[in-house]
Amino acid sequence: MSACHSDDPRIHAIKSKIRVVPNFPKPGIMFQDVTTLLLDPKAFKDTMDLFVERYKNKNISVVAGIEARGFIFGPPIALAIGAKFVPLRKPRKLPGEVISEEYTLEYGRDCLEMHIGAVEPNERALVVDDLIATGGTLCAAISLLERAGAEVVECACLIELPDLKGRERLKGKPLYVLVESH
Repeated sequence: MSACHSDDPRIHAIKSKIRVVPNFPKPGIMFQDVTTLLLDPKAFKDTMDLFVERYKNKNISVVAGIEARGFIFGPPIALAIGAKFVPLRKPRKLPGEVISEEYTLEYGRDCLEMHIGAVEPNERALVVDDLIATGGTLCAAISLLERAGAEVVECACLIELPDLKGRERLKGKPLYVLVESH
């Protein structure tokens, strides 16, 4: 499901605020910079409103945000829908006991960690990140949450790079995005 095919005027305004930076962080990557969106309070509010409108009546108890930009979008969604926020972090950033999941990125390998006990069995979870490219990060997040016993209801991203086919790697989990970038 994508809002980007909607006739909602907020979508075009949001897309226009995302800066594309060529060859960052390495040659050939077209980096989608959301910091320019954050500089526009109306566009940022519209972004959050679109996510909240979608999730406010879905009985979600956990919003899991992926480091780092999932930490920008996840907490406001969690607060607005009455869910807890669970940070999914890079290695050695969380104190205490964690579970880990390694994954492959479009330009390397990485790992996500989550505190043991942050998610209870049968909780309904939403995974939030700024962007889906190859889908490796979202797959790792889904795996972490499911290993803890949560039901991942959906993944939500501001941006999708559909040419990289990350959606296909999500094993049938629904993905909701606001804008596509080709």
